Amino acid sequence: MRHQKIRNMDEFATLSGISRPTISKYFNDPDSVRSSTRDKIEAALKEYDYRPNIYAMNQNRRLTKNIGIVVPYLADPFFAEIARVLERRCIDAGFTPSLYSSHGEQGLENAILDTLRSLKPAGVLLAPLGRASDRKYIEQFCRDVPTILFDSNIEGVGAAFVGSDNFSFVSQTVEYLNRTGNVPCFFEMRDPANPNANKRRHAYLEMMRRLNLEPHIVKIDGTGWGFEEIGRQGALKVLHDNMLPTKTVLCSNDRLAIGFLSACHELGVTVGRDETCDIRVASHDDHPYSRFTCPSLTTAAHDYESVADHAVETLFQLIDAGGKLNNREERLFAARLIMRGSA
Repeated sequence: MRHQKIRNMDEFATLSGISRPTISKYFNDPDSVRSSTRDKIEAALKEYDYRPNIYAMNQNRRLTKNIGIVVPYLADPFFAEIARVLERRCIDAGFTPSLYSSHGEQGLENAILDTLRSLKPAGVLLAPLGRASDRKYIEQFCRDVPTILFDSNIEGVGAAFVGSDNFSFVSQTVEYLNRTGNVPCFFEMRDPANPNANKRRHAYLEMMRRLNLEPHIVKIDGTGWGFEEIGRQGALKVLHDNMLPTKTVLCSNDRLAIGFLSACHELGVTVGRDETCDIRVASHDDHPYSRFTCPSLTTAAHDYESVADHAVETLFQLIDAGGKLNNREERLFAARLIMRGSA
């Protein structure tokens, strides 16, 4: 038996070399893990003399084994994909996830939080609407329920934030497009629904400044989360009116880019890397369908797995710590450039 004092399950996972979700799953139901894994965990428990008081903690706080997952718009394939990964991680750790979509509406987001509060979940993974959210409402909820924010940050709210590094997205696409052809203009909604769009615009302006290039921003009208149709209608207008300042278009997100490609097809505008093509189009997110567009879409990809894993791990740490961490962490994961046929 070792004499090192282990304070929580996270430290036990580090010392034993067993993943935190697997340990949580074992304590929820020892028979749910493989016998070899169970033997390894039980040997480590004996070696370190560690017994987490999970059940007493949950009884004192009247917690269930439920985890709430809230996204702003489940019809968006990005949120569908990351929600799928988050659900799987929670299930593997012995928790029961409940998935909610706020459909881009502040009132519905608040109502979902009220429902979750009444259910007394062990914790919540929340991707807020952002600027459309009721900040005070979310602040109060996070004081009542252990909550980790992901994708869209609200400064100082929640125990931690986990997301993607928007500068990493844009810096890679701008550098690549400038190196391989003419400079890109930035195609975006005038009033974007997702606050990450504003960060990407700022990153584009910063990268163009660093490269001593003149920036060009093309703003299109449209509100809400129907990005494909907004992108299509906006592209039809700018292409018809010959409003593009360059022959390379960098879209704020892949869903806008899919709409842009549709408009190009309708107008007979050829897209691709070949010198005979009319324009190049690139974007950000690696939408699950972006490799199936025609041509396939050059984009910067989210690290879905790392964002989901870290968000869930941090929530488990928060639950183990009794609902409060010493410091609010903000963790961003870099993007990965994926070169395809469109640029």
